[in-house]
Amino acid sequence: MSSIVEQDIHADDHHHHAPGGGIKRWLYTTNHKDIGTLYLWFAFIMFLVGGSMAMVIRAELFEPGLQIVEPNFFNQMTTVHGLVMVFGAVMLTFTGLANWMVPMMIGAPDMALPRMNNWSFWILPFAFAILLASLFMEGGGPNFGWTFYAPLSTTYSNDSTALFVFSVHIMGASSIMGAINVIVTIMNMRAPGMTYMKMPLFVWTWFITAFLLIAVMPVLAGAVTMVLTDKFFGTSFFSAAGGGDPVLFQHIFWFFGHPEVYIMILPAFGIISQIVPTFARKPLFGYASMVYATASIALLSFVVWAHHMFTTGMPVAGELFFMIATMLISVPTGVKVFNWVATMWRGAMTFEMPMLFALAFIVLFTIGGFSGLMLAITPVDFQYHDTYFVVAHFHYVLVTGAIFSIFAAAYYWLPKWSGVMFDKKLANWHFWCSLVSVNVLFFPMHFVGLAGMPRRIPDYALQFADFNKWISIGGFAFGLSQLFFLALLIKACRKQGEPAAAKPWEGAEGLEWEIPSPAPYHTFETPPVIK
Repeated sequence: MSSIVEQDIHADDHHHHAPGGGIKRWLYTTNHKDIGTLYLWFAFIMFLVGGSMAMVIRAELFEPGLQIVEPNFFNQMTTVHGLVMVFGAVMLTFTGLANWMVPMMIGAPDMALPRMNNWSFWILPFAFAILLASLFMEGGGPNFGWTFYAPLSTTYSNDSTALFVFSVHIMGASSIMGAINVIVTIMNMRAPGMTYMKMPLFVWTWFITAFLLIAVMPVLAGAVTMVLTDKFFGTSFFSAAGGGDPVLFQHIFWFFGHPEVYIMILPAFGIISQIVPTFARKPLFGYASMVYATASIALLSFVVWAHHMFTTGMPVAGELFFMIATMLISVPTGVKVFNWVATMWRGAMTFEMPMLFALAFIVLFTIGGFSGLMLAITPVDFQYHDTYFVVAHFHYVLVTGAIFSIFAAAYYWLPKWSGVMFDKKLANWHFWCSLVSVNVLFFPMHFVGLAGMPRRIPDYALQFADFNKWISIGGFAFGLSQLFFLALLIKACRKQGEPAAAKPWEGAEGLEWEIPSPAPYHTFETPPVIK
C-alpha cells in the first residue's frame, strides 16, 4: 500500500494532458502536478512584483523628507504590495503546494475536480492583471491600504476602486474553488487504509485551511460589494451621514481578515511538521496533539477579529473578551513549537537546506508570535496601534513564517519535482543572505514602532532616520537575495544538476551509521525509534 502513496512523481500521465505541446498543454491541463507548477511559478512572479513595490516603499523611506515618489503613489504601493503579497504570493504558493503534494500524500491519482482545478488557476492571471492595471488609471490605483477601510475606500477613493473590487471577487472565487477541491479530494480519494489520523500533517493543515477559506471568503466578497455600492450606487453601509457606520466595515473586514492570517500560516505548520521529522530522523512528537492544535487555532481564529480594533471605542467588556481570546490562541501555537523542538530532541539531526529554513522558521516565527502576544494586551495595544511595531509583528509572522516555510518546502520537494538535486552553493547563498537581511530589515521596526513611528506614512521625524536607513538596506539586501533562488530554480528546471535519488533525503550526510529515515511521504509502517 505504501507503494501507492509513494507513487512515482515522474510518471507521465498522458491521459491528463491536452493534445499538442507547449502552451496548449498548460492551458488545457487537468494534471494536478502541472496546475501545481503553474500556481508556483505565478506565485513566484507575484512575489517578485510585490517585492519590487516594497523596494519603492523602502527607497522613499531611506531618509526623511519626500524624495522619490508622490505621497499618493507611496500609498498605492503600500496597498498593492499588501494585496499582491497576501493574495498573490503566499496564498497561491500554498495552493500550488497543495495541488502538487496532497494527491500524492494520500495516494490519489489526481485532484477530485480536475477541470475546476484548471479554471481556478486560469482566472487568477486576469484578476491580478486587473489589480495591477488599476495603477495606470487616471487618478492612480487603490491607495487606501490592503485593509481598504471605509471611508478611505468609499467616500475618498478614486474610480480604480471598481477594478480593485472586481479583482478581489475573482481571487475569492478562485480560492473557494481551490478549497472545495482540496476538501473533496481528501475526503473521497484517500488510499485504502489511510484513516484521517494517518494522514500526513501537511494534508491535515490544508484540510483545515480549506474549511477556513470556504467560511471567510464570502465575508470578504460581502465587504467589497458593500464598498462598491457605497462608492458607486448611493448606499450608506459605511457612511454615518446615511445611517451607516464606518466601524461596521472594520468588523466585517476583520471577521474575514483574522482567519485569513491563519489561512496563510497553517499550511506552513504542515510543511515544517513534514520536514523536521525527516531531518531529525525521528517520527513527529505528538501527532494527535498537532492535529487538535491546528483545529483549535482555526476555531479560535473566528473569535479574535476585534483585537485589530481596540482603539475604535469598544466597550471594556468587549476589549477584555478579545484580549483573552487572542492570548488563548497562543496556547495551541505554543504546543506546535514545543512538538517540533521535542521531535528534534535527541534526534540524529542533519542540516540540509530544508532543515535550515525550517529551523529559521521556528525561531523567527516564535519572535513574531511573542510580539503578537504583546499586541493582544489591550492597554498596551493603544500605544502600539498603527505603529511600525505592528508592521514588524506581522512581517515576522508572514515573511520569516509563511515565506521561509515556502522556501523550506521548495528545497525539500524540488528534487522530487525536477528530478535533479538543486545547486547547493546557490542555496547556501540564498539562505544566509536571506536570514541576515530579513532581520536587518524587520527587527529595527520594533524599535521605531515602540518610539511611535506611524506606519503607511512616506515621511517621518528626524529621530527615526538612522534605523530607517538600516531597515531600507536590509530590505534591498533581502530583495536581491531572492535572485539566488531564481537562479537555482532556473537551473533545476533546465535539469542542470546531479540526478536526484528516489528518496533524496534518506542518506544523512556525515553520519557514520545508516538510520532508516521517515520517507518524504507518509508510509503506513511506523519508522523505527532511535534508542
